[in-house]
Amino acid sequence: VLFIKWVLTVFDMIDAKDRLRAIYGFIFSFVTDENLCPFICHLLYLLTRKESVRVFRVRKLLELQSKLGRQPYLLHLLSLYKVFCPELVTLSIPSRMRSGFKNHISPWKSALMGVQKRNNLQVPSSISMAFAGKDKSTSRKRKLNHLELPAMSAVTNKEPQMEQTSRRKLVPLVQIQSFSQLLENMHRIELPSQMGSLLGSSLALQYLDCVQDEAALLRLNFWLGYALHEEFLFCSDGGANQNAGEALQFLNRLLCAQHFLQEGFPSSDAFLYKFLNVWDGSLLCPQILNLLSNIPVIPSSQIKTLLFEPLMQLFFTSSLFFKCGLIECLNHMLLKWLTWHSVYALEDDLDISLNSHTSINITLSGFKDSVMDLVHFVGRLASVGLQLEGCHSLLLNFILDFYETVCDTFLKFGLPLMVMPPPGVFYTAFFATDPVSVDRLAYIMHRYKVNLTSAKSQEKVTKQAFHINRQTFRDFNHYLVFMVNGLWNSNMCYTEANLQLSEELLEKSGVPQYSTRFDLIHHPAFMSYSVDFHQKCWPGRKDMDLNSIKQSKPWSWYLEYLYTQGFDGLKDFIQNNIGRWA
Repeated sequence: VLFIKWVLTVFDMIDAKDRLRAIYGFIFSFVTDENLCPFICHLLYLLTRKESVRVFRVRKLLELQSKLGRQPYLLHLLSLYKVFCPELVTLSIPSRMRSGFKNHISPWKSALMGVQKRNNLQVPSSISMAFAGKDKSTSRKRKLNHLELPAMSAVTNKEPQMEQTSRRKLVPLVQIQSFSQLLENMHRIELPSQMGSLLGSSLALQYLDCVQDEAALLRLNFWLGYALHEEFLFCSDGGANQNAGEALQFLNRLLCAQHFLQEGFPSSDAFLYKFLNVWDGSLLCPQILNLLSNIPVIPSSQIKTLLFEPLMQLFFTSSLFFKCGLIECLNHMLLKWLTWHSVYALEDDLDISLNSHTSINITLSGFKDSVMDLVHFVGRLASVGLQLEGCHSLLLNFILDFYETVCDTFLKFGLPLMVMPPPGVFYTAFFATDPVSVDRLAYIMHRYKVNLTSAKSQEKVTKQAFHINRQTFRDFNHYLVFMVNGLWNSNMCYTEANLQLSEELLEKSGVPQYSTRFDLIHHPAFMSYSVDFHQKCWPGRKDMDLNSIKQSKPWSWYLEYLYTQGFDGLKDFIQNNIGRWA
């Protein structure tokens, strides 16, 4: 369906339409698929010529009509067949029919128009004509200034005198000038006539946060959802003519309000789920990613459709900097989910109020499933993203930020869940040429061990049904043994290693003592430090035998030298996992 919709979107820009007509019969064969049928009929309508009309095709369409009913898309294709060959189509076609093909591709065509206008390209006439009628509504809509926050004004009273007298005690919010006045009149506040004005006032936001007025929140959400949908989802030119400064100011104001309240608005969440499917990843990217990081926990049954599928398409087709921004956004999202858990989780029954205005009840197992899905999703993005970007150190830095959050989920946030990084992340960080990445990996492995040990001991003491997957322990042990053998024992090629290379291949590389090439002395990330240490230890020595550092005293001096360079993660890892240096 997506492919056919794409063909319909770019149909006017296809030069070789004769090649499509050459496979008319092949395309027609898909008309029996109920999901594809509306789109196939639309494509066939655009491709049909007189020589395309055949008796068996007319018969097949009539059979479908008897099965599916008088569907508009079937009637439109049959009406075109009747124009070319009236003798073959005896069916009576209504003289007046509505458009038989729904405008499923409107967002795509509007986005395409936006790209063409931004690049000063000529817009195909059929597309511009299709949206000519909408431009009028756009000009009318722009006069409403949805993205401009309305000024705060009191409600105009046009009620009878008796009702006015009963309401004289109310104090318009616009008259409140300080927080002390707000406290004094907290239960006598009269809200403004336009709820959008609340976003521009810190006192109004404080009132919303304290009073929790459901009617006010419903009005504000309705206004906000309407403004976001009209200006970003239903804009006919895909945002090409959008006042960038106005949109930027509006979203920044919305973000400030969300950060002030420390929660998002349900209407902005609903908008984001739709907007991600038509977003190009560049329009107002920092603001959209910040809004995205504020969304509440999504149930595991919906998270793939609402979040993962659109984000995956954007991630793999965007630049390095977008990939880094998205990983950072998902890290902030995970942090907020875990913080909500640590604040609102009850011992007996987990009842997380993800939004104080719309309480969402979720079980502990359901919350763990959503968090696990998010961590696994980032793991897949990270593994493939590092391959696509040539293991770029900037992307690796943001990925390690994410796993610094993941490795402490038990001790910092009280969530009984442990998820190890995938091999594509672990080995990339271990073999990195910059020492910061290796040091951060050592710190992450140190925190994993502390969390796993604490969880195991707590399980024995409390006898709670907190069971860590055995595969998690296996993965951790494999990673730990690999790091100790590589960095400390100078033995990369031990038998049980998951990463195996044949000795013949290693010998062909011509690297002497290849098994020791990734210890703390010869590792590419630490080579410059070992050379510098060697020159300071033996200043007059002409030969550069770095293996001399492995002697007992020079080795301990070398470790202290590395620690003074700021490698605290490496220090914690060595002292926690190698007994004689603890």
